[in-house]
Amino acid sequence: MKSSHIDRREFLRYGSALGLMGAAAPFALQMAAVGSAVGQAAPDYKALVCIFLFGGNDANNMVLATDSDSWNRYFATRNTGDDPIALMPVGTAATPVGQTNPVTGRVSDAASPEAWGGVLPISPTVAQPIPAGTNATSRTFALHPFMAPLQTLFNQRRLAVVANVGPLIQPTTKAQYQARSVPLPFNLFSHNDQQSVWQAGAIEGVREGWGGRMGDMLASANGGATLFTAISTAGNAVFMAGRNIIQYQLTTAAAPALAINGIASNTLFAGTAGGARMRDIIQDSSPASLFAADYAGVVSRSISSAATVNSAFAQPAAAAIAAPPAYTNPVTGNAEANTLATQLQTVARMVAASSTLGVRRQVFFVSLGGWDTHDFQNTAQSNLLAKVAHALAYFDTALSNIGGQDRRRDVTAFTASDFSRTFQTNGDGTDHAWGSHHFVLGGAVNGGNIYGQFPTVGVDIGGFNNPNMVSGALIPTTSVEQYAATMGSWFGVSDAQLDTIFPNLRNFTPRSLGFV
Repeated sequence: MKSSHIDRREFLRYGSALGLMGAAAPFALQMAAVGSAVGQAAPDYKALVCIFLFGGNDANNMVLATDSDSWNRYFATRNTGDDPIALMPVGTAATPVGQTNPVTGRVSDAASPEAWGGVLPISPTVAQPIPAGTNATSRTFALHPFMAPLQTLFNQRRLAVVANVGPLIQPTTKAQYQARSVPLPFNLFSHNDQQSVWQAGAIEGVREGWGGRMGDMLASANGGATLFTAISTAGNAVFMAGRNIIQYQLTTAAAPALAINGIASNTLFAGTAGGARMRDIIQDSSPASLFAADYAGVVSRSISSAATVNSAFAQPAAAAIAAPPAYTNPVTGNAEANTLATQLQTVARMVAASSTLGVRRQVFFVSLGGWDTHDFQNTAQSNLLAKVAHALAYFDTALSNIGGQDRRRDVTAFTASDFSRTFQTNGDGTDHAWGSHHFVLGGAVNGGNIYGQFPTVGVDIGGFNNPNMVSGALIPTTSVEQYAATMGSWFGVSDAQLDTIFPNLRNFTPRSLGFV
């Protein structure tokens, strides 16, 4: 094994890059040093892919407890309102449109759960504990009826469910929440703030995310290609922002790096020299102004990196990544674009290009919006869940044969969202809540299981007191820190580094949930 110390030349390279960072420089140098040490001993390739569901996904209709006690409470609560959102039990046949459903007595239409058939059963390899205060004798589970591809991946043990995850400062019970006797995350139930808390551990305005901070610590594994450590296909994201690492944004085009128009042209301003002259002007770093010189440096880096990425994507391994299969909205029957799948195609192409680019550790950010389902949830969320299933199944297939290798063990993808939604319906939708269930996909994932404590199901009514729920919102039993640290440990981040990234992690046991 090579020595893990940083040599003088490497130290000076980091020092010159950080010279303008002021008080942040000592910490940044420390992170660079740690990353370099890890990089020297990490010849493998690993990638984390954050799939953010913007708007707050109603996970209560994504992963469901189907034992009779849980199901009865679920169905009684959600089979109400102008447009009930309760799904049909396991084994229920789809009711043809226009016919009466035997379970609800309602006439089926394409946008009602009666037309979709029953939820899809899954069998975790480890039994979940039976909730106290219920009549359950065992627990069984299922997925939304439009997520059949994920039922297959779960059964193949490349997909895991992590139950009831959410922001916490320390473990919190219902009594503690109601008494406000423990510190609670700021601005619960706020979209912008909880998106930021999930991605960065603090409310809106924070400038560094945990994906970027992991990139800081492991970036030196990428040698001279550190610019390609943190990649977003969904625009600027605080999740990807580090202290050293600058997120690199890609499109979903065949040549995904945005180029500056005109600089490669031979006809700019009706002349053959125009493009070259324009390139010289915007890359000129000679002005006395530090701002102008720094800007020229950024532009020069952008020009160079765009050419590097687009060239790598043109190589056979990346170019061979097939486009996602066509997607059909299961409610309307119409063909639609699945932007999540096309973003994951770009991620798969970047994985395929990793050897060409010389990168060994990468963090990705992709997203899908539209999950704020206060209204018309049956129409909107069912289609979005089907898109997630379609995209993840495609991604699993795309990674299975990159350059003749099965790269699925090298990549772990996971979902995140602002929050889940209230257990009770508001008539045709749901409102902002807290704890949520999530998926983790990958060849290194210990799939086919549910990790964390799956909560008690049901709202407080008729003397029933749900210990995991307040005002229809689940109080998380697994923290975002535990969820993230489990993946960070697999990624190569040490325990000490995880404590730096997640200061509240020390409040939780276990630190790692073991799903990867």
